[in-house]
Amino acid sequence: MTFLRFAGHYLEMVVAMFVGMFALAPLWNMAWPGLDEHPAAHSMVMATNMAIGMAVWMRIRRHGWAHIIEMCAAMYVPFVVLLVPYWMGLISGDTLMNLGHILMFPAMLLPQLRRARWMTRTPTTASGAKSAVKTSP
Repeated sequence: MTFLRFAGHYLEMVVAMFVGMFALAPLWNMAWPGLDEHPAAHSMVMATNMAIGMAVWMRIRRHGWAHIIEMCAAMYVPFVVLLVPYWMGLISGDTLMNLGHILMFPAMLLPQLRRARWMTRTPTTASGAKSAVKTSP
């Protein structure tokens, strides 16, 4: 059951990322026409949209600010790392965007693994008392 809770939480974060990305993209398209012609800026905007979606969902799910900040940072790290080879002309804008999105999944997994014990805890009981934390053997 612990693995299923962890996997379910990871899936929730992925869905929240995509909701943020798709929900906020039209606003950016209106505010900055032609943004997609600037891959470096576009990658940061996409990371921001995903971080916003994830942060909102994490607050709804009562995550602490430290965990929210770690997860949001995971949205940016792959793009920031890839900006260097992009600016050096070693990778294209398409590669920046595609590889950044792919690397985001393992980057997101790291802070989740760090907080796996919290994420796999038994939910609060109906009376409001916290249940014991489940640990894996």
